Amino acid sequence: MFARTLLAATVLLMLAHPAMAQEPLATYKSLSPELALDLARAALGDCRSRGYQVAVAVVDRFGGTQVILRDRFAGAHTVSTASGKAWTAATFRTSTTELNAVSQPGMMQAGIRNLPGTVIIGGGLIVEAGGSLVGAVGVSGAPGGDADEACARAGIDAIRDKLEF
Repeated sequence: MFARTLLAATVLLMLAHPAMAQEPLATYKSLSPELALDLARAALGDCRSRGYQVAVAVVDRFGGTQVILRDRFAGAHTVSTASGKAWTAATFRTSTTELNAVSQPGMMQAGIRNLPGTVIIGGGLIVEAGGSLVGAVGVSGAPGGDADEACARAGIDAIRDKLEF
């Protein structure tokens, strides 16, 4: 009887062990500097073709800056705004246009607009590969957040085939 109880307890512990254990290291996908630069160039190029002078920022999955490009006549404020949009999209894991919609004054999430570093204006998009967040892009300087977002989307579309690595 003791042997059966010991065997049953051992089996239960073995079954429970994988559920309780966590991997000591995590692996994740990330954009190479070259791919981040390609994304930024494509977004900047799309805005130029529309006649907009902008800044483009690409951040990694954690919001760390990888690339910033500013066109010659883009306003000085566009660099920090594009960086803020990219950081906001990455850290909240959603587009800044969506965040704008859910954080209007009087709404439950309105307080996120007051968090340091957040820029809740259209133009920040997440970049995903294989269902994983790999970074985000922010564009600033076009006439409106929707135009900024269109350029950011064009940048992502330009590298889409390279994202499925």
